[in-house]
Amino acid sequence: MATRARRAERREEPLSRERIVEAAIGILDTVGEAGLTFRVLAERLATGPGAIYWHVSGKDELLGAATEVVVAGTVLGGDAGASPQEATRALALRLFDAIDAHPWIGTQLARSPGQSPMLQVFEQLGRQVQALGVPRPARFTAASALLNYILGVGGQNAANAHGQESEKNRTEFLDTVAATWASLDPEEYAFTRDVAEQLRDHDDRAEFLAGIDLILAGIAASRDERRS
Repeated sequence: MATRARRAERREEPLSRERIVEAAIGILDTVGEAGLTFRVLAERLATGPGAIYWHVSGKDELLGAATEVVVAGTVLGGDAGASPQEATRALALRLFDAIDAHPWIGTQLARSPGQSPMLQVFEQLGRQVQALGVPRPARFTAASALLNYILGVGGQNAANAHGQESEKNRTEFLDTVAATWASLDPEEYAFTRDVAEQLRDHDDRAEFLAGIDLILAGIAASRDERRS
């Protein structure tokens, strides 16, 4: 009876591309890209690798599909009624949080600039740049600056968080680095010594958004200069 019940349960949840991608995301979040193999995925889904290949052709397609699911479902939320600045900040923060939750996402987006997930992100940023009134010749540069900052800082934050694994470890790490900075030669590293305490106490998300605001302010200043 137990065997029949298990078989019936499996029939209720047949193998599908959606289940495969969902399982792949779980593996990627836990062990990263190197740990995602079709053997591991087959074990997770209680099936054979051949059944998976029926739905996806290989690892590259699987990574692309997983990236698209995360981008479409988590990153590209609605910002109805928001100003272009507010919409850009909200989109940037959603990307930052998505990369933090799925550290492999940043690498996948940067690796495939011509694929749908990256194009969706670039399109959304570009539309906000247009809405800010940036002249056409400067739009590519403005949207690219935002995109590169988001992916770079988001990816570095995720790598740091993954390496530290806990808030306690993060605090200890920052304390150590801040102490090192504070002990540097005061003439050779005057600035670095001066900001050592800010490193110790900074909030990653707040600093990330402050950087977005600096870029937006620069875009606005450049736009106004071109108009004058």
